[in-house]
Amino acid sequence: ALDVFTVEPPPADHCLVGRPNVVLTPHLGASTVEAQEGVAVEVAEAVLTALRGEPASSAINAPMVPSELMKELMPYADLVHKLAMVATQLLKQNEQKVNVTYKTSSPDVLDTRLLRANLIKGLVEHTTNSVVNLVNADLIAEQRQLRISETKSVISSNVQTSGDAPLVSSVTVTFGAAAETLFPSALDRDHMITVGGKVRDGKPYLTKLGQFEVDVSLEGSLVLCRQKDQPGVIGQVGTKLAEKDINVNFMTVGRTRPREDAMMTIGVDEKPDQDLISSLRDIKAVKEVISISLPNHLKA
Repeated sequence: ALDVFTVEPPPADHCLVGRPNVVLTPHLGASTVEAQEGVAVEVAEAVLTALRGEPASSAINAPMVPSELMKELMPYADLVHKLAMVATQLLKQNEQKVNVTYKTSSPDVLDTRLLRANLIKGLVEHTTNSVVNLVNADLIAEQRQLRISETKSVISSNVQTSGDAPLVSSVTVTFGAAAETLFPSALDRDHMITVGGKVRDGKPYLTKLGQFEVDVSLEGSLVLCRQKDQPGVIGQVGTKLAEKDINVNFMTVGRTRPREDAMMTIGVDEKPDQDLISSLRDIKAVKEVISISLPNHLKA
């Protein structure tokens, strides 16, 4: 059976025409009602995906990332995007030098273009009306004179031998030592603004902030609060939030040592205003407070 010919349609005296053991049909598979409908739906879905700023797998001018790899990396793309958003809200001004480290089980397999595009998106989207995507991310970074350094760090062998090592286990984003911050607790031991995170159950979590180990779901409105680790502080902060009818949806505390510095991270349903943030700073044991705003998780 054939449906493609050198000359279409084949001439009547073609040697295959009329043979009892050969079936010849026009090359019209894509012209059926069902095929046209399928193409129309696919195009519409691709347009909506691009307009949402998500990777469009069928874009002809985008770097080719295999669909299987793209599916695996999408939660990490969301993680990198939100880590960058957190970092920009910690900065006093836009910073051009950015370092990102991916801990990976397979450095040769990991294609970071999707992750880098989402990093750039998180760094610049608050300053532009343009949609940042896999196609234009590097161009936008060049125009903004962003200097992005990427490092692939191999997961330790004892983790890999467990058989469950993901392609990416964690991501850390740091900014040059010259970067100024609104929240000094975000500085690591080298005085660089540092945020790190992981994906758990398909959702992004902040796991490192400066020198503090934290465990924060990266969505919605967050309050970051550095305090002296002592009794009563959590209650005072909760009371201040309640007085403003701010509902808490989660709260975690990480500390350097007992009775020393601690980092309280609070997820709230309503975005706190500056008056509330100022009142939290008035609590004697509280040293620093900042509010962070993030989009909700990507829906599958």
